[in-house]
Amino acid sequence: MMHLYLYDQSKGGKIARLVGLLLLFLLGLFLQSPAQSISKYIVVDQFGYPETARKVAVIRNPVTGFDAAESFQPGTVYRVVNASTGQTALEGTPTSWNNGQEDPSSGDKAWHFDFSLVTTPGTYYVLDVAQQVKSYDFMIHNSVYQNVLKQAVRTYFYQRAGMAKEAKYAGAAWADAISYAGNLQDSQARLYNAKTNAATQKDLSGGWFDAGDMNKYVNFVHGPVIQLLRAYEEKPAAWTDNYNIPESGNGIPDILDEVKYEIDWLWRMQNADGSVLSIVGYQGDASPPSSDKTQRCYGPASTSATLTGAAIYAYAAKVYKTLGTPAMLAYADQLQTAAEKAWAWADANPDVLFRNNDNANNSQGLGAGQQEVDDYTRSMFKLSAATFLYALTDKAVYKAYFDANYTKSHLFEWSYAYPFEPVTQDALLYYTSLPNATESVKTAIRDKFTAAMKSNSENLPAITSVKDPYLAHLNDYTWGSNSFKMIQGLMIYDLITYDLDPANTETYQHAAAGYVHSLHGVNPMQLVYLSNMFNDGAENGVREFYHSWFKDGSAKWDRVGTSQFGPPPGFLTGGPNPSYDWDGVCPGNAGCNAISITPPKGQPAQKSYKDFNHSWPLNSWSVTENSTGYQANYIRLLSKFVTLSPQAPLAVKAEQVATFSLYPNPAQQVVHIGLPELVKGKIAVKIQDVQGKEVLSGSFDNKASFSLPTTDLADGIYILQVMYANRVMTKKFVKQ
Repeated sequence: MMHLYLYDQSKGGKIARLVGLLLLFLLGLFLQSPAQSISKYIVVDQFGYPETARKVAVIRNPVTGFDAAESFQPGTVYRVVNASTGQTALEGTPTSWNNGQEDPSSGDKAWHFDFSLVTTPGTYYVLDVAQQVKSYDFMIHNSVYQNVLKQAVRTYFYQRAGMAKEAKYAGAAWADAISYAGNLQDSQARLYNAKTNAATQKDLSGGWFDAGDMNKYVNFVHGPVIQLLRAYEEKPAAWTDNYNIPESGNGIPDILDEVKYEIDWLWRMQNADGSVLSIVGYQGDASPPSSDKTQRCYGPASTSATLTGAAIYAYAAKVYKTLGTPAMLAYADQLQTAAEKAWAWADANPDVLFRNNDNANNSQGLGAGQQEVDDYTRSMFKLSAATFLYALTDKAVYKAYFDANYTKSHLFEWSYAYPFEPVTQDALLYYTSLPNATESVKTAIRDKFTAAMKSNSENLPAITSVKDPYLAHLNDYTWGSNSFKMIQGLMIYDLITYDLDPANTETYQHAAAGYVHSLHGVNPMQLVYLSNMFNDGAENGVREFYHSWFKDGSAKWDRVGTSQFGPPPGFLTGGPNPSYDWDGVCPGNAGCNAISITPPKGQPAQKSYKDFNHSWPLNSWSVTENSTGYQANYIRLLSKFVTLSPQAPLAVKAEQVATFSLYPNPAQQVVHIGLPELVKGKIAVKIQDVQGKEVLSGSFDNKASFSLPTTDLADGIYILQVMYANRVMTKKFVKQ
């Protein structure tokens, strides 16, 4: 049984605490409290929790895997302590998970310490009283994820092709000139098998790099763009116009500005007959992207790419039309025309295929991943296009197609819902929200999905039985597991979105939030799976990941704390992958021994991860590479739990957004601070520890940047405050 003691917040309780503090002070004359150190065995969401959220710390004892030689047994008394005041907010006893059994997915035994009763905003940590070890600090506040969401969306700006990354938007650390705008590059792209034929030249500039490679695939954006548009349409109140991208301050939420940058490229990919080209690529191995001068080519139109275009054009037209401005209404009309032309072409040409990077048609080197899809997926792309075209136009032709084909989906053929078909499941459920859709079809979809969620053992039954001690069950860990976790969480939240089981809304909210917490540190690696978030609340997060720009060995961008800057904040990495292996040339090739690959190799599923970015032959891309798709799934789920603070402006001009850069983080001997402007006058700075004690202070005059020594600071977490004119700015950093 778990015994909890919630400390009184009333007036009487405050008096009692004052008396208690006096007694503690007197006791402190005779006794000195032992130092409290961070424990890697007490894992929490390192950013924190909304005030009324379920909050559970997981205490772990490794049994199997790379850390099997370690051991941790929790004490019987745990506390939630206010990091600013030192006061205890809650006291209780952890409860054993599954009667002390080892979890095969993580190789750990576990305990849970539920502190959901703590709802007062503040910064806290979880303390094992007997052993005097604690979790990382975390916040409790309704807007705790607001800046995390902002950083996650901003990653798409760094993935933009054909746009300079000016320092005022990218930060000085990641500024870069325009990429792929040179001779025979994206604005002058030619057909892949006619590279010298000027008649094939097209302007295919813009859009996002798909992942760590610099290619642009149409089919690979089907999911990401739909997910981002869904994130906006489902919760418009979560989005602001102040993400410090070039379009900020234009009166349109920045998530829609960012998506529009991709859709504008997708519109350029459409031919006059309605067909849509499949891919733009060929890639040198260049860092930063602007240094790549390789010729860029495109693949021909295909049915699958054209159906992707039809779905995206249609749904985007519906969403942008809601903005109501003359410009956006005209844009929506343009997209509607594009969507209907794409549908007509694909309907008349149902089996046009193109396989990129394939020796059989001499397309080797065009892209990295294979973007062509199988017959089933192509048919589901058409179902998705019919859904969104019907939602946009209310035309009978699209409704009739959907009604005649929805039962061909795996949800109906298998009576199974799982996280590997989000495009199809989203299209099916979205149809049920349309007012003029066929009622019997809507009922069939709602019933089938609800039954699949409730009866399939890896869906809700795995949640109610707490199958995963880390509270984010995933049956199949594979390449991209972090993304599939987000989809699993979204499937649970769909029960709320589509009002499928209103009696259990709170249960589903807590369950879906568990998947967010799992990426924020509630996992066996105690790792935030987002890059370089040390200035935004993460204490132990991704320092490097596979990406051509932020490549291994880069003096500027390889790894946070080692290279000058590391990668930008907010990129979600692929996640644990138990199928990871090095290349077949290993162990004979010299590159095979650059680092240990245990982990990720040979580990329980949830421990099959390593923070590395090595290329061939260690092939880190199957573990750490980012993807626009991974990112979108995370953003959509995270946005469900975002509440804007009262101070959050809906529209702020980019030049009004003030912050400063701090690197390296973690720091060893020095931290460098870059201000958003040249300050004429005095700049005051101070560093405090997490208890609020000032450990260093000073001032500078007329500076845009300066450095502070950290050699004499003890290892730990610190808060740097910069003050000048009427501005006060703070950032957290780690000394190690």
